[in-house]
Amino acid sequence: MTQPAELPPVLFLSHGAPPLADDARWTSELADWSGAIEKPKDILMISAHWENAPVTLSATQQKNELVYDFWGFPRKYYDVRYDAPMAPELAAEVERLTAIHGHHVERDETRGLDHGAYVPLKEMFPEADVPVVQMSMPTLDPAGLFELGKSLAPLRDRGTLIVGSGFTTHNLRWFNPAAGADSTPPAASSEFDHWAEEAMARGDVDSILDFMHKAPAAREAHPRSEHWAPLYVSLGAAYASGGIDAKTAIDGFWYGLSKRSWTLT
Repeated sequence: MTQPAELPPVLFLSHGAPPLADDARWTSELADWSGAIEKPKDILMISAHWENAPVTLSATQQKNELVYDFWGFPRKYYDVRYDAPMAPELAAEVERLTAIHGHHVERDETRGLDHGAYVPLKEMFPEADVPVVQMSMPTLDPAGLFELGKSLAPLRDRGTLIVGSGFTTHNLRWFNPAAGADSTPPAASSEFDHWAEEAMARGDVDSILDFMHKAPAAREAHPRSEHWAPLYVSLGAAYASGGIDAKTAIDGFWYGLSKRSWTLT
């Protein structure tokens, strides 16, 4: 197997809701981010919007409709297409690697990509020419997801981009369309964002995994942890490749939610 000249990074991104496509600043930031990354062989997406045990992989045999897992939006958001190629080789490698670590993997050939996957990918790889498979989170347990991420680290050797897709703060009670996307965020969102920035810069895995006890305003920032949990998988994949060097790729807030995203090398 030909090794890539440099290991692809591991990403954690704040993925945005469907109206992300209307935010010129954020879409530009995502495009600039992907432009600084060598085009990957394929992409493994771990989205906050797919929890399923055991580990399950999305369709690899035929294209399926995107999963429009949101309600009450204008029609145009349900007409979005993202016809990325299937990634059967990547799926087989995920099965092999995770089985070594005791995971049984299933396939759901009826499932397409959900909005935690296709919304950011459409901005980062708009030509939809990179094969993609999505993997479910079988648990929200931090240690379990971190270990799962570690098992996936060898994917980087074959040129796979591993992407955890969540949100650095995610409390929809803060979402106020009338206030505007650039409104001042709640103090709890700012405090958690600042803590996350510093903890990631230190590579403080223990604190990040135990965020509910270590981070300020943790329960306000994440009433439920599913949008923080994909970070555990990304951290595990980076950690097992030799350590964590995290650099903020995108920061700022969107309707009070922290859109901070990281490149892990």
